[in-house]
Amino acid sequence: MKEQSPAFVKTDNFKNNGRYAQWFSEIKQRLKSAQAKAAVKVNATLLEFYWSLGRDIVAMKAEQQWGTGVVEQLSFDLKDAFPNQKGFSASSIWAAKRWYLFYREHLIKLQQVVEEFEQNVQMPEKFGLIPWGHHLYIIGKCKTIDEAIFYIDRTIEGNWSRSYLTDEIKSNLYERQGKAITNFESQLPTVQGQLAQEILKDPYNFDFLTLSDDYREQELEDALSHNIVRFLLELGQGFAFVGRQLELRMPGGQTFFPDMIFYHTKLKCYVVVELKVVDFIPEFAGKLNFYVSAADHLLKDENDNPSIGLLICKSKDETVVKWSFQDINKPIGVSTFELSNLIPEDFKGTLPSIEDIEKSLNN
Repeated sequence: MKEQSPAFVKTDNFKNNGRYAQWFSEIKQRLKSAQAKAAVKVNATLLEFYWSLGRDIVAMKAEQQWGTGVVEQLSFDLKDAFPNQKGFSASSIWAAKRWYLFYREHLIKLQQVVEEFEQNVQMPEKFGLIPWGHHLYIIGKCKTIDEAIFYIDRTIEGNWSRSYLTDEIKSNLYERQGKAITNFESQLPTVQGQLAQEILKDPYNFDFLTLSDDYREQELEDALSHNIVRFLLELGQGFAFVGRQLELRMPGGQTFFPDMIFYHTKLKCYVVVELKVVDFIPEFAGKLNFYVSAADHLLKDENDNPSIGLLICKSKDETVVKWSFQDINKPIGVSTFELSNLIPEDFKGTLPSIEDIEKSLNN
């Protein structure tokens, strides 16, 4: 007679066992990883189907062969053959054609495919790493292949949601990324210099702030500190906030206080940020050069790369900035910022203060 297993009674004893808890945690992580890989595989397979569909319509000249109603007919037949499958609307099929056409000429040249054998044009593997909706938004907003590929790469790298991708395209990140004036080429090793140049923007968009139209440097710094999460998003992936007005004490006892200090996890270095609400003048570069030197002496350890400085000012003359770099021996960059959400000073006094709002909420 087959022996039966004893009835199992759920208890908390297993949770109190360290080895079991660790094993269960590892199992959960493996399952989550497997689910993520499965989701990526499903997405890539669906995109490969859409790619082949758009490619067929173009390569076979389907509309010339069977008339302009061929896509609507194809949509009807696919829905009839696969009634439980979504994504076969006529608009989706037309979108697949637009998607393929957007990259067509670029990929024909890149993959060295003769146009007579257009059906051999393959979808780039990285396209399968982001969702279909992201692709449609990118080709609908980007003017060039280079711009589209830029946003695809950034989406993969940062695991961007659709809303975050939308915000970055609206902020014109492609035109701003890597555009700061720097001396990184002469002051940093080639690889680090290229990466450092890439992470800086010009201009930075501070429209998530609301200030009076005669705001001072202190108010800008306060506002950015109170919106540090949004500021970090604008700075870009890899920035970690270290402190504001962090004390840098010299061996002789004298102290200095840079506006903000960050650490960049990819560059593996400290980033000293100085904020100015006026136009750039050469003295700003000298002061930032000193702060970067102080950060190297007081913050940097043997595992860190050389610190860099970033000056964000209201505006700049490129020639003045470049000439200012001639006597600078630390890596620094100069960018500007945009801020359009300004309140007239005479209107500011009619608004409730933060303290008044908190008091009302408490009541």
